[in-house]
Amino acid sequence: MLNKLRALAHHPRSKMVLAYAAGATTALSFAPYSIWPLYLIALAFALHQSAGLTAKQAFCYWLTFGFGCFSVGISWVHVSMDVYGGMPLIASIALMALLALYLALYPALTGCLMQKLAPKTSVIRNILVFPALWTITEWARGWVLTGFPWLWAGYSQTEGPLKPIASMFGTLGLSFIVALLAGAIALLAIKRWQSLTIAVPVLAVLTFIAPMTSQVKPNGETIKVALVQGNIPQSMKWNPDALWPTMLKYMDLSRPEFSADLIIWPEAAIPAPEYMVKDFLYNANKVANLNDSAIITGIISNHGDAFYNSLIVLGNSKHKQQSEPDYLGDGSNEFKKHHLLPIGEFVPFESLLRPLAPFFNLPMSSFNRGDFTQPNLNAVGHQISPAICYEIAFPEQLRANMNDTTDLLMTVSNDAWFGTSNGPLQHMEIAQMRSVELGRPLVRATNNGVTAVVDEQGNITHQLPQFEAGVLVADIALMKGHTLFTTIGQWPVLILSFLIALGAVIRKKVH
Repeated sequence: MLNKLRALAHHPRSKMVLAYAAGATTALSFAPYSIWPLYLIALAFALHQSAGLTAKQAFCYWLTFGFGCFSVGISWVHVSMDVYGGMPLIASIALMALLALYLALYPALTGCLMQKLAPKTSVIRNILVFPALWTITEWARGWVLTGFPWLWAGYSQTEGPLKPIASMFGTLGLSFIVALLAGAIALLAIKRWQSLTIAVPVLAVLTFIAPMTSQVKPNGETIKVALVQGNIPQSMKWNPDALWPTMLKYMDLSRPEFSADLIIWPEAAIPAPEYMVKDFLYNANKVANLNDSAIITGIISNHGDAFYNSLIVLGNSKHKQQSEPDYLGDGSNEFKKHHLLPIGEFVPFESLLRPLAPFFNLPMSSFNRGDFTQPNLNAVGHQISPAICYEIAFPEQLRANMNDTTDLLMTVSNDAWFGTSNGPLQHMEIAQMRSVELGRPLVRATNNGVTAVVDEQGNITHQLPQFEAGVLVADIALMKGHTLFTTIGQWPVLILSFLIALGAVIRKKVH
């Protein structure tokens, strides 16, 4: 019976079914489930099952594994197309599947190259070549076609024991380590346990010493922050008749909390171009000033014919107590979103795509791009390093915009596009890792969740319930100093990965 089961498991069709199932299982490693060991087990299983395949067979095997990962892990993408994009359900699911298939090309490339460079199961193949190729392809997925770095293997450790290592080598470094551990586990199937007995103690030591490499420590100051969650229905968000009720709701929610130093409204909390709401902005500016506070709000800023998804500061920027507010409406002390979301904020090949369906003509899908590096926002004498929505997923952008005087990381978003799906929870998970990497507390204000405060170790300390209007107030201890990742970024991990891949190419040619 056991032999029959083994034979069945090695049947080509059965292998593909198991590959898809293993890939689908990895979704449970991410929020809201956070069962972090499953990613290691699924990856190790796939690595063992793909041994002995030809390069072409390995490409198909890992394509199936990747399709399992993404068709389940990012299945929430279809919600925005189905519910808000005017597409039939079958069309939205088909487009989501097409995206998942594209993303699956990256693990497929890993599997194909691995079989070409190191076809036989060995320590070199499993704990050097495989982690290097996995890391390179995950990195590539993070920038090709503007990038989609969702579900990097490293994010599976947001609630796992290896999380502190991200302060040294970043989330991409964690992806390398996760792949290395999976490779070592796969070797157990052929009784090569030595690599695991070496890898586990080394990683345990790295986890232990990671906090010691950090120079981050409290600077003795605190800031009181109020994060406002308006819970504006997405169907009303861009309705012109809802503009003033929306703005007044944010002001009404904020009014009882003006004792806070900093009040933060989410992405596009003011859903109109800046020039259309000057009176409201000047009034809010004066109110914040009179209460010795500042408001940071998402808005559509305009400079000539260019429109940006932006953040502006109302009230007091240079000091907590000022005789006059700072907002002038001239573009100073403003952050313009750099990493725009394809389709949602700009439409590639728009002359071709826009006529096809209402989904390609979403409100505000023609934004201009801000600079990659921009000054921090100044608010009540503090330096705030911001990211808007999707760009929190790009660690090198956050690192480039942090400086010696940065007190706080901030991200704002409107994840109402994705309803009650896992998308907003995965988005929150990604934001947590930026705190670990950069050693700063992070605040996240959203339209309907997840609105939360994260400490410098990536732990959520305060959180509002999703899908409710409310205000989250927290006193946050501010930090100074740098993590190792702040200094070196993800480049050492990438250089190591490319050197290993190059060494595998040379070794293959020599032999």
